[in-house]
Amino acid sequence: MAIVLAFVVVCTTMSFSINMHYCGETLVDYTVINKASSCGMDQMASSLSNTDCEQQVTQKSCCQDKTFSAAGQNELKPSFSSFSLEQQLFVTTFCYAYAALLAPQTTASTDFLAYTPPQLVRNIQTLDEVYLI
Repeated sequence: MAIVLAFVVVCTTMSFSINMHYCGETLVDYTVINKASSCGMDQMASSLSNTDCEQQVTQKSCCQDKTFSAAGQNELKPSFSSFSLEQQLFVTTFCYAYAALLAPQTTASTDFLAYTPPQLVRNIQTLDEVYLI
């Protein structure tokens, strides 16, 4: 059980980002830790259009980088500076129910003093020759 709780704490506090490099509609590279490597189309396009500045401005690259980031929880121990009315009601109800659960209970005596046993027709122990020692 402790391993499961430790795993939950690690997963909720962990932050990570996924970097992806697309060339057109195709996913070329993705990484979790480092920056995704390029397919090389950006360098080729810039080297071809170095001669014509006007063409370089109007030409749009087919490559793009996308980043997906997930931020983890930073505060593990939340601080309770003030309780709302609902929280106060919950705490008092919980304490009352818990105290009622632990309260001693008195039970009625279930002795059968007025009960008469059935008539003994045959003594089965002597018939089977079973004797208690």
